[in-house]
Amino acid sequence: MRLFREKEWLFSLLLISLVLWLIFLGNSPLRDWDEGTVAQVAREIWRAPLGSMRWLYPTLGGEPYHNKPPLMHLLIAWSYSIGGVNEWTTRLPGALLTALGVPLLYLVGCLLFNQSLPALFAALVYLTMLPVVRHGRLAMLDGATITFFLLLLFCLLKARQNRRYALGVGFCLGLITLTKGMMVLPLGAIACLFLIADRQFALLTSPYLLVGMFLGNAPAIAWFAAQWQYYGGNFFQVNFQAQTFARLTQSVEGHSGPPWYYLIELIKYSFPWLLFLPGSFYLAWKKRHTTWSRLIIIGTITYLLTISLMRTKLPWYVMPVYPFLALAIGAKLSEIWQDDHFKGRSLTIFLAIISIAGLGGCVYFFIEKEPILIVMSIVLAISMGIAAWLVKQRDRNFIPVLFSGMYLVLALLMSSQSWIWELNEAFPVKPVANLIRANVPPGKEIYTSFAYNRPSLNFYSDRKVTAATVPVLQQMLSNKSYLLLDDAALQQIDLTGSKIIGTAKGFTLVSP
Repeated sequence: MRLFREKEWLFSLLLISLVLWLIFLGNSPLRDWDEGTVAQVAREIWRAPLGSMRWLYPTLGGEPYHNKPPLMHLLIAWSYSIGGVNEWTTRLPGALLTALGVPLLYLVGCLLFNQSLPALFAALVYLTMLPVVRHGRLAMLDGATITFFLLLLFCLLKARQNRRYALGVGFCLGLITLTKGMMVLPLGAIACLFLIADRQFALLTSPYLLVGMFLGNAPAIAWFAAQWQYYGGNFFQVNFQAQTFARLTQSVEGHSGPPWYYLIELIKYSFPWLLFLPGSFYLAWKKRHTTWSRLIIIGTITYLLTISLMRTKLPWYVMPVYPFLALAIGAKLSEIWQDDHFKGRSLTIFLAIISIAGLGGCVYFFIEKEPILIVMSIVLAISMGIAAWLVKQRDRNFIPVLFSGMYLVLALLMSSQSWIWELNEAFPVKPVANLIRANVPPGKEIYTSFAYNRPSLNFYSDRKVTAATVPVLQQMLSNKSYLLLDDAALQQIDLTGSKIIGTAKGFTLVSP
């Protein structure tokens, strides 16, 4: 009976996860920076003729691409071969892999807690965390990396009873390495520290684990060896030094922040589950002799400490901590569910505040004429209001109300074109890219007066568009290059002998 129920929950979690991650997946353009870069690398792999070995030696704009290993780029190229090049096929592999993390977290929770209720709550918390859903839908590497790590934890926990599962640990480490390179170091360290804290010393020396480590990491080692053999020291200079270890000691490309940067990120985007975090970690500390609490404490502290000490700060670096937070909150919600006399006065107040904020959002989006977001705000206000009333009545059913309310809110947000709010930070690239594609021959480089390079513009225009200063732009025009100019630069540059081709979104395309 228990096995049948577990299969039912797994299927249900998989189904609702796929809906949330795939709904209107291609309704917004690709985002700078990662999406545009990943998509362009994948397209160059897809376009390359058979026998070109582009899948092994990927390129970006025809130049060697040393930033990350190519597993996700290969999956996206395969997606292009099936459904063509578009936003949906670009995001599909990452979205599918991230969605699989929800039922995987449920399985991990069942093994950790030895019961299904906290595991189910943990999976539902993970499902309804905004950063997990949003970044998992983007054509980035983090969602897939977390899913591979959850699969690693599943194999690790199963190996305590059946050593053969230890084979999978090495393969998961290899997949993480082929997805996000040296991210395998902190995640592998968490797994190792967990085994030591849980006194699984025999597993550390198990022949199955050692064989799995060798076989699973062999493809990753072979890939790095192939890059070194083909490119020499330049590959290691870029991949290891500039793109990996330099981020520990310096702020790469100006992405810096204080040591508490990621705590602020958690506070900004973890509602309403943030309200349960203090009690969740207090419970984990009280139960620190248990397997589940050891994993949560070790995973959270080790990973947060690692990324907080890094000089380079980016919002998505915090993503691997969310499964640990979900497990901790799942344990706390399970305790509340089984307590008929729980008290939640402060919880009632905070949920009521969120409900009022939802009403404020409804007014704001009505002014902005965003129908889907108006409905989203109404759903948020109603669900949080009902949850606050149920908490005040000491009714444990506020928990399913929170889950269902947050799921609907996220589904409505993902159905809108506002789930990638970074697109509003600069001009829309598609109209400008269409202007370039229609008038600039393939292979020609374009120079622009815009402040910085935009990988998404390179991808959509299928041309390289390089940011430059006005003096450089004037020189490039003399050298018979195409220019993409905003109004200010258009007034400063001598266009004698040049031709204005057309305009789009405040930019003018000029041919020599």
